[in-house]
Amino acid sequence: MDAFVALAANATASPLATLKYGAANVQVPPQLETVAEYVANMSGWSIFWTVFALLVVYDQVMYIYRKGSIAGPSWKMPFVGPFLQSVNPKFEEYYAKWLSGPLSCVSVFHKFVVIASTRDMARKVLNSPSYVKPCVVDVAHKLLGPDNWVFLDGKAHLEFRRGLNGLFTRRALEIYLPGQEEVYNRYFKEFVEITKRNAGKPVPFMTMFREIITAVSCRTIVGHYISDEAVKKIADDYYLITEALELVNFPIIIPFTKTWRGKKTADMVLAEFAKCAAKSKARMEAGGEPNCIMDAWILDMIRSRKIREAEQEGLSTEGLEKPNHMIRWFTNYEIAQTVFTFLFASQDATSSATTWMFQIMAQRPDVLDRVREENFKVRNGDIHAAVTLDQLESMAYTRAVVRELLRYRPPVLMIPYMTKRPFPITESYTIPKGAMVVPTTYMALRDPEVYPNPDVFDPERYYTGDAETKGAKNYLVFGTGPHYCLGQHYAQLNLALMLGKASLLLDWKHHPTLKSEEIQVFATIFPMDHCPLTFEWRKWD
Repeated sequence: MDAFVALAANATASPLATLKYGAANVQVPPQLETVAEYVANMSGWSIFWTVFALLVVYDQVMYIYRKGSIAGPSWKMPFVGPFLQSVNPKFEEYYAKWLSGPLSCVSVFHKFVVIASTRDMARKVLNSPSYVKPCVVDVAHKLLGPDNWVFLDGKAHLEFRRGLNGLFTRRALEIYLPGQEEVYNRYFKEFVEITKRNAGKPVPFMTMFREIITAVSCRTIVGHYISDEAVKKIADDYYLITEALELVNFPIIIPFTKTWRGKKTADMVLAEFAKCAAKSKARMEAGGEPNCIMDAWILDMIRSRKIREAEQEGLSTEGLEKPNHMIRWFTNYEIAQTVFTFLFASQDATSSATTWMFQIMAQRPDVLDRVREENFKVRNGDIHAAVTLDQLESMAYTRAVVRELLRYRPPVLMIPYMTKRPFPITESYTIPKGAMVVPTTYMALRDPEVYPNPDVFDPERYYTGDAETKGAKNYLVFGTGPHYCLGQHYAQLNLALMLGKASLLLDWKHHPTLKSEEIQVFATIFPMDHCPLTFEWRKWD
């Protein structure tokens, strides 16, 4: 734009003047004589402002045309739209948008965005893979790799996903439990030490909760192939990836910007995970037992390879253990890319859920006491006992607390998709091709017909109530349709394990502020004051 202004300012005459007065002496039809005369005598600045005005009009007309009959501003700020609001999103503004209608819209720069607010509208988007595909910000391809499986669509996505399903079976989830127990034991000690170092005064724990989730995710994903130092480095820097993937950001990576810092962090994580893949391959080839997601996936690769080799040589495959789904052999970098998406999918969401969980449990000692009683009983009175998957699944009240927590404070408010072709979402409105369409989870989880007193945290609705069956179509915490979250059972069991252990080993107190119940949107949602807490070891009489 600056270059165009400079060119216009330095121009001495309009090049259109040659239509009549140039060397070619082109003849203008009489009916256009006045127009040609005006254009030929326009200055550079006049041309610039005329073109600018035409672009503004075009921008407005296209917005009004795309908006059609749905809710949204009657006009938009030329070109940029509500850019400043998008850079610093506020929950209250999102909420007002959801209340404005089942479908509403905004337009930011070149992106036309349709928001699907109701349960039925959200489900329709999530269950329409022929019209939409998951969409991330422009820079995501640079951070995760343009060939990452999360960008696949249709049959290619389905086939890749089938090869990952075996990583979240009950058998697999049982394997991951010891590593998670280890992380929680170590970090609970750190929680108590933080309070001691701060002389018993409250400390905002959101950052620490992000760190513990990074640590437990890394141990679950890549086991002990990664060092504690590398885990700490990833935990400290991961928020830079989150910042880089904000909905509105520069798509070009410029040094020292959010996207640049996010790219450097993503490259660091991918490099660490690629080294882990090499170690896992060596150990699994040597007959080691799997103890993390990476091990389980590589073991499936090895089993698939052995079966293919036997078939190629005409040998019997009887006696060879078959994987849940035959998969190809992946390079270390491809493995790193894939398991990085598990960290990407879980990190912010589980950090959000953990932060709210500790805050709400401190506010509701009656609920925490029941969780503690159930966990104490399942462990036969041994507060340090590890639990099996069967024992974890048997704790109905603890799991009801987790279900209600995710309903009451759903970490992921919106799931961005992009239309592959015009999408007739209602009889009166068709979302244009190339638009971003964003179904929200929040309003479905606040439906008063399904959840009486929806703004009240009440685990009883999942323990003795009918929320599980009555709200089956409303529980969009993990999405629905072909792109539903692969790790939804893992995530809920992980939160139940953490809460159960914490209830037995720790006492904690929340120190509320005026900002404690206000919601900060940072990819997911957090208390605005970042949850000030104090911890101490629980004393059992």
